[in-house]
Amino acid sequence: MSIKVTRKESASRFLGLVVNKTVFLSAIAVIIFTVGFTLIFEKEADYYFGMAQTFVSAHGGWIYTLSVNLFIVFGLYMAFSKFGAIRIGGAKSKPEFSLWAWFAMLFSAGIGNGLVLFSIADPVRDFLNPPRLAGHEPALIAQEAINFSFLHHGIHGWAIYSVVGLSLAYFTFNRKMPLTLRSAFYPLLGNRIHGWMGDVIDIMAVITTLFGLATTIGFGVGQINSGLTHVFGTPSTLFYQVLIIVGVTLAATISAFSGVNKGVQMLSKLNVRVASAIFLLILILGPTTFIFKSYIQNIGSYLVHFVDMSTWTESLQGTDWQKTRTIMYWGWWISWSPFVGTFIARISRGRTIKEFILCVLILPALVTFLWFSAFGGTTMRDILLGDTAMIAAVNDNISTALYVFFDKFPLAMLLKVLGVILICSFIITSADSGALVVDSITSGGKLKTPRYQRVIWAVATGLIAAVLMYGGGLNALQTVVTISGLPFAILLIMMCFSLYRGINEDYDKAERQEKLLERESYRKNILDLVNKEREEKNLKKIDPETQPKKKPNITDI
Repeated sequence: MSIKVTRKESASRFLGLVVNKTVFLSAIAVIIFTVGFTLIFEKEADYYFGMAQTFVSAHGGWIYTLSVNLFIVFGLYMAFSKFGAIRIGGAKSKPEFSLWAWFAMLFSAGIGNGLVLFSIADPVRDFLNPPRLAGHEPALIAQEAINFSFLHHGIHGWAIYSVVGLSLAYFTFNRKMPLTLRSAFYPLLGNRIHGWMGDVIDIMAVITTLFGLATTIGFGVGQINSGLTHVFGTPSTLFYQVLIIVGVTLAATISAFSGVNKGVQMLSKLNVRVASAIFLLILILGPTTFIFKSYIQNIGSYLVHFVDMSTWTESLQGTDWQKTRTIMYWGWWISWSPFVGTFIARISRGRTIKEFILCVLILPALVTFLWFSAFGGTTMRDILLGDTAMIAAVNDNISTALYVFFDKFPLAMLLKVLGVILICSFIITSADSGALVVDSITSGGKLKTPRYQRVIWAVATGLIAAVLMYGGGLNALQTVVTISGLPFAILLIMMCFSLYRGINEDYDKAERQEKLLERESYRKNILDLVNKEREEKNLKKIDPETQPKKKPNITDI
């Protein structure tokens, strides 16, 4: 089922670049203004952006909560409904990447260094500041801390990515539309997506993608520097952090120049291999039996409390925990969805809708849960046994918590080196794939553009991170990214309706065509049978020998 939609060509030549000038210039203007404002008025920016975040959390938190649960229900419906067998790109489309390469890329783009940074920090922070069980037994508090870590880093976040990824993949490869966010709204807006409405959607996508990547690189570089300081004694200074940004940007630029089939795929496989090596070492050198037992128990506890945690809004408690933790995570996942969703769509041609949803929704979450059980679960066990070293490490600097954790194991130095490599690789992959996504959106959805355009965006992302790190403002910018999740949550709800309407229209049309073909085939078969009988009768009249011989009578002898 592949239906082509007539569209207006939005990209044109501008200073040697192939871009949609409205989206390109508007996004650059907003980025320059925002970065300049946060640099010049850093304290004021922190104050006003903080007020905005508090207002959004207090009055829009229920929208976040409703949205992320709706996305799970919608994704599972699409997977197990009559649409599940539809193949992205058409019935004859084949996957561009192997299942292993595909999973490695979507996992690396979607998780990034958050897997490393928060697998210990989040359970410890939620143990020290329990969301709902303050005053209860420490073991119950520890289990709920793991449960909420699963909530914040599991199925809900990937449901957000799956909605954007599936919508863009379907409209790009099945309806032959541009790979930009505006395309997903065609069934609702029609040709108006080619006007200012579509431009606004794409501009928002570009801005949130670049700001999200810049803040991730900025904070990730701090984690790299802390690791180098902890492992090799490298000074933790602004100079070295900017130097690390230069190195990360250079590597991302080289990878972006190579394209998806080489650079991004190679880095993504490296991420999974290094992460697997670290996990296996922890599994072998650490409490092996406990890790497997806790993995099973943690998943069971998470599923038992799934609906309760997913719909909790602090309406009766009168506390602020959920506003500053869960709502922050939902805003962050949603603000990243244009970037990750577009990238997942780009690499998902040839997958069925059922395969796409289940793989994107379930597999990364299961891997994340295993990682959190090994790192966060082991940390919780040690704390309950009286070891407070990780509490001190998290309170001091969450960026070094991972390396303090490695000190508990043999081959600690090897683990630390692998940890630094993994964080670097995750950040480079994010910057690289982000450059590909921004280039696609600003070029009007083209899948192939001049290579130097991707290089420009890779350098721009690193430059924004370096400038903000040098002049301050990363925290304010991170707050802006989180706030931007609220309007995007509403857009994503509209996207669900748009995808359903579009895919249902195409399905009904294909079904009608199939019935017409069946009728035509049936009619043709009937006509063929009638014509065949007529031909046989005519042949018998023309050729007497074909007539059966008459039995002779006695009178004929």
